[in-house]
Amino acid sequence: MKNVTFAKNLDFEKIGDGVTRKILSYDENIMPVEVHFEEGSIGSVHTHPNTQVTYVLAGSFKFSIGDKSVIVNKGDTLLFPSNIEHGTICLEKGILLDVFTPYRKDFL
Repeated sequence: MKNVTFAKNLDFEKIGDGVTRKILSYDENIMPVEVHFEEGSIGSVHTHPNTQVTYVLAGSFKFSIGDKSVIVNKGDTLLFPSNIEHGTICLEKGILLDVFTPYRKDFL
């Protein structure tokens, strides 16, 4: 687990066309992840057993949550309950802060 993470020591991990992420300080209970999107890039629809809160740090995104969709912008937040289908399309270059509980073992 990481108690302190210095930005200067972090490298972005490419996770898709126009999508990169870096994992911030975390433990087994909580994991924040900074995700950068180029305009038009896609966060594919998926599910996971973790509860997730997403904070829009910059940009504009169209999210699907279950059978609904919503457009969110800088300052907006979303809550994804465990095992709900969700995904996004970046409408304007942006950054998301995803926070998972418990941590995402599959990200390590």
